[in-house]
Amino acid sequence: MTIVPQLIVNSLFAGSVYALMAMSFTLIFGATKFFNFVHGSFTVIGGYAVFYLVERLAWPIYIAIILSIIVAGGVGFILDKTVNLPLRKKKSTNTVKLVASLGLFIVIQAFVAILFTSQFQTLSNTIEQKIYQIGSAVFTQTQAVMFVSAIVVFFGIMLLLKFTLFGKAVNALSDDEEVAKIVGINTDKIISYVFFIGAAISGWVGILVAYDTGIEPTMGLGALLKGIIAAVVGGMGSVPGAFLGAFLLGFAENFGIWKINGEWKDAIAFGLLIIFLLFRPQGIIKK
Repeated sequence: MTIVPQLIVNSLFAGSVYALMAMSFTLIFGATKFFNFVHGSFTVIGGYAVFYLVERLAWPIYIAIILSIIVAGGVGFILDKTVNLPLRKKKSTNTVKLVASLGLFIVIQAFVAILFTSQFQTLSNTIEQKIYQIGSAVFTQTQAVMFVSAIVVFFGIMLLLKFTLFGKAVNALSDDEEVAKIVGINTDKIISYVFFIGAAISGWVGILVAYDTGIEPTMGLGALLKGIIAAVVGGMGSVPGAFLGAFLLGFAENFGIWKINGEWKDAIAFGLLIIFLLFRPQGIIKK
């Protein structure tokens, strides 16, 4: 039973990463109503941006992190303006938008692989990793930052949506885009800002993963899929649901492999998704 505290800690940290991806994905989904697969590439951009700035240019770590988050958000903003906005103007179906986002994801992934090769890269040697222990559970400084980040981003998004004019505009857009336009909301502008915020959060995930385990060009797909599963389990369109779904997924995965091979982790995640789709398709919290 001494492994249980470590499993709990691992579940919390995995859930934190899933929560960040799920909340950022849900934020964009609520505004656009389509599955934006390019969202996973912002994780790759954030991770490789900080790798380039720190490893290749020797920039100070904290400046590199801030700039990398802005770069990931900026790419999301630009892609919305150059690809998604024209598709919205043409009133393209969500299927067309989904295929376009999948194509962008593949292009960005290939572009990163060309620039940095497909080799696994690590950043752990660029910062001193403090080790903490609670009972028999051990975790790193980066993992602690993951957990704190998930909490801060959750409350930040909730406060933004509830107490600011921008948040109220996002809620109005999420409820009914046509009505939002009628009352004078510039929906295209709001969606672009939402893309910036969502992409920036996804980029932060890439930075955290870079310092925790390392980066590779294909890392975005796994992060995206876990984020989508957490969002669906929690309730599509609900930020609190995405948050809860992510931690449920983290605990299900880590306790699910307690007595079996760790390679079953992904199977457990998709098994949880299927169970919810069959028996509670609206998720934990219905929007």
